[in-house]
Amino acid sequence: MVCKLKNIRALFAAITFIACLAACSDDASNAFAPVSTAESSSMNAPTSSSSIFSMISSSSERSGGNLSSSSSLRHSGLDPKSSSSVDGGSMPAMTSSSFTSSSSAVILSSDSREESSDSKNSLSSSTRHSGSDPKSSSSKDTASTEQGRSKPSKEYLWNDEFDGESIDTSKWGFEIGTGASGWGNNEWEYYTSRKENAYIKDGVLHIRAQKEDYEGQKYTSARMLTKGKFAFKYGTVEARIALPVGKGIWPAFWMLGDNFDKVGWPACGEIDIIEAVNSENIVYGTNHWANGSEYATYGNNTGNYRDQKHEMDITQFHTYKFTWDEKYIRMFVDDFMYHEILIEGNKGDTEEFHKPFFFLLNVAVAGNWPGFEVDDTQFPNEMLVDYIRVGGRQ
Repeated sequence: MVCKLKNIRALFAAITFIACLAACSDDASNAFAPVSTAESSSMNAPTSSSSIFSMISSSSERSGGNLSSSSSLRHSGLDPKSSSSVDGGSMPAMTSSSFTSSSSAVILSSDSREESSDSKNSLSSSTRHSGSDPKSSSSKDTASTEQGRSKPSKEYLWNDEFDGESIDTSKWGFEIGTGASGWGNNEWEYYTSRKENAYIKDGVLHIRAQKEDYEGQKYTSARMLTKGKFAFKYGTVEARIALPVGKGIWPAFWMLGDNFDKVGWPACGEIDIIEAVNSENIVYGTNHWANGSEYATYGNNTGNYRDQKHEMDITQFHTYKFTWDEKYIRMFVDDFMYHEILIEGNKGDTEEFHKPFFFLLNVAVAGNWPGFEVDDTQFPNEMLVDYIRVGGRQ
């Protein structure tokens, strides 16, 4: 009986052992079974946009790469304003060794240092993310814009939307006459404050150069400025402007140091955000300053900036952007960077660009740069300004 019981117990143990082996075998086969693509994606995908952002951010930090914007993020649920700077300096061109993200999410930084690229010239337009409500407008010939404008913000340091019936004299003054030696450039126009030369119509400022005999000159125009009314140091400027073209014409949107009356030019510094001459269809950005006892200048243009050319019709409205901080001055048109200068630590004796500046708008006729051949058939010829907006540093 004891022997039989032992045999029965042994048999029972063997059966239990075999059953356990079978169960373990089933578990093991399930653990290493192939997972479908859909299941794999579901298992590994982040559960929120913030987790997607965290994954990309950490990956870029590990790789040391740089990120550029793309349409995939512009239309995704990610908030571009939430992204942080990848590095502390200017964003270099994307290379094959740079971090490359998937098409499902790409970081777009709102930091101005991230927005510029040495060769890609990719800058996110402020209107893309402003929630703008474009309003319809007529053609340039009917004194309005062809494309809508974004809504103005209440957070600007200063702005002029030119929506009134007349020029706001609390914001703008006028320089009158011919200046010394044609405003230092041997220009031929006589600047006035008349409505014939500067006026607002359909929400657009018109600065009009005309062929007429006036105060001993053959041409008239306007030169407006914010001197004594508004000046600022560091920030972001956005302006929507259409420029005139023609032999001998010279429009400009520019800035002078607010200490001009005390130190004169070029010690006050000059920042030319937009200049164009004749019929080139090229926009120039330039800095002028005093390098010790000597005059210094540095400029670039849309015709050839870092081996890139931005094709454009300057007579149509374009969005111009100017960014200015302790390190750099940068200029853009329609997201294309056409000028950059390093001013950090007063490099190149550039301390002038760490002080307040005021705005100027004018259309000159003839002068040292455009030359002294003028096509009179172009007149009247106008620069159109939809708006100018000054915001804080990005």
